[in-house]
Amino acid sequence: MGPKCPLLKRNFPPGQHGSSGKHKKPSSYGRQLAEKQEAKRHYGLRERQFANYVAEAARKTGDTSKYLINYLEARLDNAVYRMGFAPSRSMARQIVSHGHITVNGKKLDIASYRVKVGDEIALSAKAKGKKVFENLAEKLAKYEAPSWLHVDTSKFAAKVLNTPTVEVVPFNPKAIVEFYSR
Repeated sequence: MGPKCPLLKRNFPPGQHGSSGKHKKPSSYGRQLAEKQEAKRHYGLRERQFANYVAEAARKTGDTSKYLINYLEARLDNAVYRMGFAPSRSMARQIVSHGHITVNGKKLDIASYRVKVGDEIALSAKAKGKKVFENLAEKLAKYEAPSWLHVDTSKFAAKVLNTPTVEVVPFNPKAIVEFYSR
């Protein structure tokens, strides 16, 4: 944007109704709704599934928002993404649903499966020959997995060391819990 850009000259949108003041800040409900929608998009979930995670986290005693993040991070598709096997969560979900992942030696194609401490997540033998996983060893060498996962790059496997935790998330989990507690 140059010095003559109209957006820099005026701090309101262009047009007849631009400076009318109709565009107000969102309410607390609007902010909470936006946080919930952001979290749903981030993990690729539908409303019912997300609401079930929130309800389950609310039943636990303690910080509901931490339990919610724990449940969302413990999903198998998210674990595959965190291991570095896929560039996005949607691709990780597809890898899981196509049967390319084994958990404790058994093929598992349920993306919402919740991984537990001690689970061994690996790429199936059939999948190692696929073109999608051609340069996986090089990608994993550069990738740093979270502290709750130990990734073995030679076997294309990972072990869940402890419960999933995330320090930084792109949304506010407390606002989501407040939204559902209405």
